[in-house]
Amino acid sequence: MKVYEQDNTVILEDIKDFNPKHIFECGQCFRWIKEDDESYTGVAKGRVINVSKQGNKVFLKNTNLDDFNNIWFEYFDLGTDYGKIKDILRNMDEHLEKATEFGEGIRILKQDGWEMLISFIISSNNRIPMIQKAINNLSREFGTYIGEYNGKEYYAFPTPEQLSKASQEQIRACQTGFRDKYIKSTTDSVILNNENISEYTKLNTEECLKELLKFNGVGPKVGDCIALFGMQKYDTFPVDVWVKRVMQEFYVEEDLSLPKIRAYAIDKFKELSGFAQQYLFYYARELGIGR
Repeated sequence: MKVYEQDNTVILEDIKDFNPKHIFECGQCFRWIKEDDESYTGVAKGRVINVSKQGNKVFLKNTNLDDFNNIWFEYFDLGTDYGKIKDILRNMDEHLEKATEFGEGIRILKQDGWEMLISFIISSNNRIPMIQKAINNLSREFGTYIGEYNGKEYYAFPTPEQLSKASQEQIRACQTGFRDKYIKSTTDSVILNNENISEYTKLNTEECLKELLKFNGVGPKVGDCIALFGMQKYDTFPVDVWVKRVMQEFYVEEDLSLPKIRAYAIDKFKELSGFAQQYLFYYARELGIGR
């Protein structure tokens, strides 16, 4: 991969296993919005960037080489060989062979643990447009103003300290619905116990999930999502309605419970469970498998 900067844009040439649509539409993130030109504008790490792909080049606009080296290389997990991961998965069975081919450009983003904690509490029994709206509202009301890009104002996700200043009513006014009490309770708990959510990356997966499940509004599926997308616990396997459908379609009996589906998947996919989940989830949802 060749990397260079040009006109406030970092260009990645001959990059493998990187497709913006696959990355930003596979259910792992909520602050990346598709633009009319098929590019995606996102907020992460206190920055706003726009990502697009043309031919063998990926364009990261509104950024520079310093930020690429210090932030985006890690954020987009560019140090991981996804070709190797796909080779292992596709050799497991025909279903993963098709799923890894269909979502060949997926990468699991290394997102902020605190942001993932609140974001996936919001995601519970919620639709993606509503999740995005609630997160953007919370950021606008309580987060730090980053700046303007292409005529729109952008705000960083609020820190625990910033969000702790919000009342439950103010949180609900951001269109969080019944989750307002969980967000308030979780934020208060983090502040009261001086928790550093980012430190959860240092825990093993079992300990990490145990800590996450202490928070109100975090059940097994939400906990798995936070662990996978915010703490890089790749041996988790979040099971939602789409994952349940694809697992029933390809792997397990119809009446198997969610915990048993999860246990089956982790036993089968081992340390690559999280990657397998993303390929299968995207494949199932996009093609309407099991609908």
